[in-house]
Amino acid sequence: MEKEKRVADSYTTQVQIIMERDINGASRLFGGQLLEWIDVVAAVVARRHCQQEVTTAAIDNLQFRAPVQLGSTLYLAGQLTYVGRTSMEVRVDSFTEDLEGNRSLVNRAYLVLVAIDREGRPAPVPRLVPETEEERREQAAGERRHALRKQRRVEGF
Repeated sequence: MEKEKRVADSYTTQVQIIMERDINGASRLFGGQLLEWIDVVAAVVARRHCQQEVTTAAIDNLQFRAPVQLGSTLYLAGQLTYVGRTSMEVRVDSFTEDLEGNRSLVNRAYLVLVAIDREGRPAPVPRLVPETEEERREQAAGERRHALRKQRRVEGF
């Protein structure tokens, strides 16, 4: 396993067209359907980084900023923001995309995934090397979120 990787090495996107099966009674995307797609994107990002199987340990933050309507094109983009010893924080941004390719952010989610070995135990992951100022800011924010999650575990939620 490599000792370190860049954010760009595991960057992942997915595109969906919102169909009848994806919507609720108000012709808007089901939040649970979006969550499924976000979880898949986050898992692919984490697997690409650690080159192992992963499992979702937490969904730390999930904010819906705008509805997604029937027929919309949905663009999801995932990237690593922070890496611990066995865990990885992944940010997944979801955008609606119009026919001209303009994107509007509708959701941002932070998920924590853990690398697992063949016996299903947590496994070490490569270090994350941020290259841009934005990546360094995200890593610092990820470190703070990691500390808060750890504090919540100690306090029993």
